[in-house]
Amino acid sequence: MRLLPLVAAATAAFLVVACSSPTPPRGVTVVNNFDAKRYLGTWYEIARFDHRFERGLEKVTATYSLRDDGGLNVINKGYNPDREMWQQSEGKAYFTGAPTRAALKVSFFGPFYGGYNVIALDREYRHALVCGPDRDYLWILSRTP
Repeated sequence: MRLLPLVAAATAAFLVVACSSPTPPRGVTVVNNFDAKRYLGTWYEIARFDHRFERGLEKVTATYSLRDDGGLNVINKGYNPDREMWQQSEGKAYFTGAPTRAALKVSFFGPFYGGYNVIALDREYRHALVCGPDRDYLWILSRTP
C-alpha cells in the first residue's frame, strides 16, 4: 500500500514534465518582431498534422483575444462529422519571453502548458505556420478558409 502513493506522485511528476514543454523545438526559429495585436482574431486551419485532440475535426478555427493579465485567450473550435456537432476548447496562452518573440506556452487544462510557436508569418498577418513543443505538431493557418 505504501507503493501506491509513490507511484501516483511519480506519475504526476512525469505528466507535469511531459506536458509542459513551452520552449521551441531544437533548430526551430520563431518569428521576431511579432505584433500580438495583429495576430488577434480568428484563424482558419488549412492543414495540420493530425493528433488525438483534433482527429477527425473539420472546419477548425482558432480565435485569439487579449486577456487582462497580458496573455491571450484561445478558443479552438471544430466540427465533428461523426457526432454531427461542433466541439470547442478554451485555453490561455502566455509569452515565454519578450512579447515581440512569437514563442508562447498554451494551456487547455489547468497547470499543464505546451509550446505554441509561430515560425512563419507573412507581413500582412494573413498566413501563419505554427509548431508545438516538437516538430510532430504543425499547423498552417490563414485568415480566410
